[in-house]
Amino acid sequence: MLDFLWNLGSFIIALGILITAHEYGHFWVARRCGVKVERFSIGFGKAIWRKVGADGTEYVVAMIPLGGYVKMLDERVEEVPEALKSQAFNRKSVWQRIAIVGAGPMANFVFAIFALYIMYLIGVPSLKPIIESTQASTPAAVIQVNKPMQVIAVGDRKVRNWEEVTYALVGHIGDENIDITLAPMSGLMGEERQYRLDTSNWKFDPEKQSPITSLGLGVYRPEITPVLGLVSDDGAAKAAGMQVGDTLVAINQQPYRDWDDFVAQIKASANKAISITVRRDGEQINLSVTPGQREGVDGQLEGVIGVAPTQAPWPEEMRLQLEYGFGESFVVAADKTWQLVVVSIKMIGKLFTGDVSVKNLSGPISIAQGAGSSANYGLVYFLGFLALISVNLGIINLLPLPVLDGGHLLYYFIEVITGRPVPEKVQEIGFRFGAAMLLMLMSIALFNDFSRL
Repeated sequence: MLDFLWNLGSFIIALGILITAHEYGHFWVARRCGVKVERFSIGFGKAIWRKVGADGTEYVVAMIPLGGYVKMLDERVEEVPEALKSQAFNRKSVWQRIAIVGAGPMANFVFAIFALYIMYLIGVPSLKPIIESTQASTPAAVIQVNKPMQVIAVGDRKVRNWEEVTYALVGHIGDENIDITLAPMSGLMGEERQYRLDTSNWKFDPEKQSPITSLGLGVYRPEITPVLGLVSDDGAAKAAGMQVGDTLVAINQQPYRDWDDFVAQIKASANKAISITVRRDGEQINLSVTPGQREGVDGQLEGVIGVAPTQAPWPEEMRLQLEYGFGESFVVAADKTWQLVVVSIKMIGKLFTGDVSVKNLSGPISIAQGAGSSANYGLVYFLGFLALISVNLGIINLLPLPVLDGGHLLYYFIEVITGRPVPEKVQEIGFRFGAAMLLMLMSIALFNDFSRL
């Protein structure tokens, strides 16, 4: 229940910030173009707070925090007094209308830069992208790793941490091959080597694995100890009496060898009782555990008990603090925002080409979970989450669906070309089509959200 409330609260805060940024973009440009703004509302439905400013605009916070709007004076909506007609939206030039409508999505991109700017000023603890092995029969099998190597570039994009590697790889989904450049940990010049991975048959499910592991790259991890660092409250291990701090001694009367072997035996024992011996306070305890089940990457059922081990600290030379000065932070934030824009546009394109399944669409439930998780990790991670969602909100609103900003912009650009507005009947048909398309996409996203619960 507490997790639900935390996720909900984080979601409302995140959505409120992003909607305010988007609507303020419309509001600010509309005022600069001489349009009278009657209401600036964050949320829909009954107002829980309202105030009329000195500019005559009514500022409102409403009960349903799932959107917002800027109500402008418009003769197409209501009768406008003769004295105010010059301030009506529909009386403005087509280029002014384009500027007002496009300002919302642009504000989302500007906000993303701002959020990332603050994030980089504060500093982001990160890890260098080090691999220590590759998996046979995967695209990465062509890479021979004899010692830990650092990924320094994916394609022509330099990367500094695993997040950047992930975004770069996602942008190559559907490509025939991916170039990955590695360098030794020693950092000696001239030792970089580029590998071309054949990804013509590369498929992965984002819900079950990352693009990194699905390619066959073995991520470096510090030594894993047999001491349990996590026991899930709703897992089979907790039900059987296992506790944080227990040391694994044996499984099915066979001595514990390593974590990978332990996981393999658990996965092979879905719904089958097994014996696990642990050491606690100097005493060995035998426990009977019946692993639950979940669907594995290959679609087969595998066992799971809800535990995680402890591991040695990360070596200092593998840690990375992404922190910059006042000027450089802006440059890095702008570049990062551009990366997010490019990756997001590519992903939308791959949805239409079939390279990415519609099962990967996420709705408000997934966004709420992401908001809660990022907020739980701290301010810098929440800022990164806000930037990502803000970019996606801006791009989605630019899609040429008539109910979105992009649909209005499409009509206005047609007006620029033809010299006259798109007929009202055509616009109405377009709005109905756009609403149906948007409803379908939202339904798919919600269905995906519920299927993940």
